[in-house]
Amino acid sequence: MNAPVVTRFAPSPTGYLHIGGARTALFNWLYARGRGGKFLLRIEDTDRARSTEAATQAIFEGLTWLGLDWDGDAVSQAENAPRHAEVAHQMLAKGHAYKCFSSQEEIEAFREAARAEGRSTLFLSPWRDVPETDHPDAPFVVRLKAPRDGQTVVRDRVQGDVTVRNDQLDDMVLLRSDGTPTYMLAVVVDDHDMGVTHVIRGDDHLNNAARQAQIYAAMGWDEPVWAHIPLIHGSDGKKLSKRHGALGVEEYAGMGYPAEALRNYLTRLGWSHGDDEFFDDAQAREWFDLDGIGKAPARLDLKKLENLSGQHLSAMPDADVTAAALDFAQRDDRPAPDAVRLAAAVPLVKEASKTLPQLLDRAGFALADRPIVPDEKAAKALDTVSRGILKELTPHLQTASWSRDTLEGIVGAMAEAKGLGLGKLAAPLRAALAGRTATPSVFDMMLVLGQAETLARVQDAATEPEAQDS
Repeated sequence: MNAPVVTRFAPSPTGYLHIGGARTALFNWLYARGRGGKFLLRIEDTDRARSTEAATQAIFEGLTWLGLDWDGDAVSQAENAPRHAEVAHQMLAKGHAYKCFSSQEEIEAFREAARAEGRSTLFLSPWRDVPETDHPDAPFVVRLKAPRDGQTVVRDRVQGDVTVRNDQLDDMVLLRSDGTPTYMLAVVVDDHDMGVTHVIRGDDHLNNAARQAQIYAAMGWDEPVWAHIPLIHGSDGKKLSKRHGALGVEEYAGMGYPAEALRNYLTRLGWSHGDDEFFDDAQAREWFDLDGIGKAPARLDLKKLENLSGQHLSAMPDADVTAAALDFAQRDDRPAPDAVRLAAAVPLVKEASKTLPQLLDRAGFALADRPIVPDEKAAKALDTVSRGILKELTPHLQTASWSRDTLEGIVGAMAEAKGLGLGKLAAPLRAALAGRTATPSVFDMMLVLGQAETLARVQDAATEPEAQDS
């Protein structure tokens, strides 16, 4: 019987949740959730000088907004330091590690001599085989006694078999002279202790895998399945940087992309399932596998993200769109929209919107308070003649049954009586109801606003400015 799948996301808390890190977390989440496994979170905070509590919170918030829930409590790597040291001492006892008393000056002298002689600068410690009885009473580091002959093979589900000659790898440090563990040791111990079965991470860690495999071998532990995924590049094919736009997940939330759309986009960024571009979470969990990950770096394409965003807003339940828009408004430090009015407008405006700011803008007619002040372009539609027509229209609206067919009939009959096209009458109505020229259908707006609010806005617009001032 196969062991349950356990994946992990292990970011360093030194800044925001990078978009590349978010995709790595998403791939791990999808792989575990699609197989009934566990997705764990470990904060690799061993670099105490650079790790901050604010950055840790940013990671939690970014993952939560993106909808990636993790199992159990997040693990702090720094808190596991005693366990890491314990394993290093076990390796010492088994003869798979040794104490090295070489100073930094001696190591640098070795490398300078090697460069001068044209040989490898890989440090070969003279303490590798010195018995304990001959050790000095001096500071030391603990090094892995790595095999000198043969090769280490990393069997990677994305990159294929990656072979490294052992004479190209040095005896890496496991414990520093102050007794603290190195990153390479800590990662392996934590992954083993957490029961991680699949290590899915960026291919910038591929070189680490061969070294980490040697620790697994020294301890007699089973290696995880390795899957090193290509990094995300900018649209120009170069390494992603600030010149390509937003780098942090919170920036994408701040631009008004719903989390559902970003999950879809990031899943498709470097992974494919046939020609499918738009899919929901259930499909992603069902379809996602390691075989679908490409070997080439994926390119960030914000136009494709925006297109997917529009599709998701159209497909999402109205209540979810409303909640997402309210959350965005809070993130954007906007005045909180009236939730009831927004919910009424969402079915009308969501299909024409690609982002949440666009949706709030289109829903502005429902969120605005009277009196509606038309913009310069809309104000031109409210001349004396148009105001007179709105006055004539008012009593018909007061007695109307509030249905689309009835409203279309009333406005159509008024336009015909005045010898106008429907568009000529729609313009002053748009100005009255929304104060703008680009709006949803006037009849849709009337239905959303309701009879009382529609009449109040039409009556406001029908009144000459001088009369309103007096």
